[in-house]
Amino acid sequence: MSRSTTRLGLGLGASAFLLTAGLVPAPARAADPTDYTLTVDPAARGATIDDTMYGVFFEDINRAADGGLYAELVQNRSFEYAPDDNRSYTPLTSWTVDGSAQVLGDAGRLNERNRSYLSLGAGSSVTNSGYNTGVRVEQGRKYDFSVWARAEGGSTLTVSLEDADGTLATARRVAVRTKGWARYRATFTAARTSSVGRLRVASSGAAALDMVSLFPRDTYRHEPNGLRKDLAEKIAALKPGFVRFPGGCLVNTGSMQDYSEASNWQRARSYQWKDTIGPVEQRATNANFWGYNQSYGLGYYEYFRLAEDVGAMPLPVVPALVTGCGQNRAVVDDALLARHVQDTLDLIEFANGPVTSTWGAKRARMGHPRPFRLTHIEVGNEENLPAEFFARFEEFRAAIEAKYPDVTVISNSGPDDSGPTFDAAWQLNRDAGVDMVDEHYYNSPQWFLQNNDRYDSYDRGGPKVFLGEYASQGNAFKNGLAEAAYMTGLERNADVVELASYAPLFANEDYVQWRPDLVWFNNHASWNSANYEVQKLFMTNVGDRVVPSTATGTPSLQGPIAGAVGLSTWATGAAYDDVRVTGADGATLLSDDFSGDAAQWTHTGGGSWSLQDGQYVQSDTAAENTMVSAGDPAWHDYDLRVKATKKSGKEGFLIAFGVKDTGTYYWWNLGGWNNTRSAVEQAVDGGKSTLISQAGSVETGRAYDVHVKVRGRQVTLYLDGQEWGGFTDDKPAEPFRQVVTRDEKSGDLIVKVVNAQSSEARTAIDLGRAKVASRARVTTLTAAPDAVNSETATAVAPVTSTFTGVARKFTYTFPANSVTFLRIGRK
Repeated sequence: MSRSTTRLGLGLGASAFLLTAGLVPAPARAADPTDYTLTVDPAARGATIDDTMYGVFFEDINRAADGGLYAELVQNRSFEYAPDDNRSYTPLTSWTVDGSAQVLGDAGRLNERNRSYLSLGAGSSVTNSGYNTGVRVEQGRKYDFSVWARAEGGSTLTVSLEDADGTLATARRVAVRTKGWARYRATFTAARTSSVGRLRVASSGAAALDMVSLFPRDTYRHEPNGLRKDLAEKIAALKPGFVRFPGGCLVNTGSMQDYSEASNWQRARSYQWKDTIGPVEQRATNANFWGYNQSYGLGYYEYFRLAEDVGAMPLPVVPALVTGCGQNRAVVDDALLARHVQDTLDLIEFANGPVTSTWGAKRARMGHPRPFRLTHIEVGNEENLPAEFFARFEEFRAAIEAKYPDVTVISNSGPDDSGPTFDAAWQLNRDAGVDMVDEHYYNSPQWFLQNNDRYDSYDRGGPKVFLGEYASQGNAFKNGLAEAAYMTGLERNADVVELASYAPLFANEDYVQWRPDLVWFNNHASWNSANYEVQKLFMTNVGDRVVPSTATGTPSLQGPIAGAVGLSTWATGAAYDDVRVTGADGATLLSDDFSGDAAQWTHTGGGSWSLQDGQYVQSDTAAENTMVSAGDPAWHDYDLRVKATKKSGKEGFLIAFGVKDTGTYYWWNLGGWNNTRSAVEQAVDGGKSTLISQAGSVETGRAYDVHVKVRGRQVTLYLDGQEWGGFTDDKPAEPFRQVVTRDEKSGDLIVKVVNAQSSEARTAIDLGRAKVASRARVTTLTAAPDAVNSETATAVAPVTSTFTGVARKFTYTFPANSVTFLRIGRK
């Protein structure tokens, strides 16, 4: 179903009034005009919405697992942290030693997969600093300590919790009496609250230690080896239809080889499910793609339990032997491919098999004889080599469908929302009749406002869409507004988009690799982003079927692309020369051959710029976005020509146009993404989206002639005199969007309206022949566009109210910058 949308406003009829706490718009007069009309056709049948449509995507990024959702309080509990090139991590990371201690990996280790242990000298101690500022304990709560230990001559371990102010709990003494490894336990009750605690283990005699652990007794649902309660409860509060795990880039990066290979065990390895099950002391550890080490204490079994506990469908992702996330390598090894295919079949048996099956029995031994009811599985993630990926995907799909025909096998379309890789991947998926294709994109709020109709034109008979990762590049309320507007289009097209999940889910504020994120936390608190509040509002008010509706108003107008010009680099050194900007009439607006100075240019980014041999050179290969700009922000309809030469570094060069300020511009990114692709990106208030993209690289030391031709909202790009591509940026960023659904159980009509503009939206609403009650339950999110939630302030939170005055035809004023849900009951 398509519809027309434009800028709207809303008014209250004279007989209507709003009852609310803190939000009481003045009644409108009968003569007040309405800027929009919203017409609902309750007799028409729109798309059915599955209960599983909205879910969550958990990836161990931003320390989301260890130090986050996984409740373990000890960091590097098994002394397995793998050293990295910068020595940021060592086997003693997070530990301090008083006396003598040494990490060993000899034949005396705990088991084959737990390769390191600590040899602690008599009279010595080690202290663990936990995560963030320290080990968090709360007064009156219990904490369970455990350790695997052995001592040739016997030893007594004194275990204590303390911070700079003293003791946090009564110390415990553990007698180690065996020469072989055994597990020892103790329990603490915290005498006071602290977020800067330390766990100290002292030994009277020589002893070996491994798996030093401290867990809060009060985990989510009180499960052992469990989840941090507040974070798991935030997932449960969303009522997700599915949980996608474990990634993401963790799945298809690093080595795909066996863990047992001596050359591989301390290096980043793709996330493989068999590493993560069984007793925690026998699970592998791994160097994470995101730059840190992970314990796998939170593994596939725990993910399945989480999905079950929150009432969601489990949706695991397995590697397809084609790397992604910038690595772009296809593994050619038939035996290894066969092993991974079998591993995937074994995973399905682990999830669904009876207790008499090999892997079903392993699940039962872990404490869960009932099957987990796995119905969907995804193969691969964001592969940028569509042909190579799809050949391997077909091997997985054939094997899965042959043995488990009721399991939906999900493919993907690469890392972008459009472009050659996206088109090629979709064509392969379409031609092969794949059931579902995973799309990922992270774009600016403007892109989401411009592309509400993205799925209106998708083939209704083709593969279904799983929108597995999306976000609008920020955690301010304006980002949530843009995402909310976009979600109305997802629901309207629920016959195409069957699953959708914002990404990523969690971020530990002290270990951030990616922004934005849905939930933020540290070692003692967690808070919902504005985006979370939007997701929760949609996820808990989905409805069962779309009720067709239209919104009409005054179209927004756009002028020509206008702005100054700029030069930049990203982790690269480059030289620029002979910059010339001419108007459409040929008049010179800017000319600079850098034979004198660079006075025409304003340095707005980082980096190190200087004049060298008649060129303007940026030489800092570590700096990102080093932009310098020149010209008038009002310039339009012009040609920009420049000579650009890559000097050193990872990427190419960036030629900017339409530059309004440091966060709003277009640039032609030549040799981006580690010199594998070139694209035009648009930045609006700091959030970027890709407008056109092609594979390709630039050569170091070669001078390129770059020409950007801007006419109105049409841009044509030339490289060395040949047309490279072009685009027209003429889609309006519509601020008013709506969708209406029906809850079959309650009979409610759910009118969902997003007003992403700075003025009220006065709207006449026509519900057709629907028999409706006069009252509506209203939930409203409204705040300043730049409002951000934090640990200490909740600027964006839902407000509930009651609106009386509902009729088949009525008016309503939606606040500026708001998301509003009206639940209208049957009469």
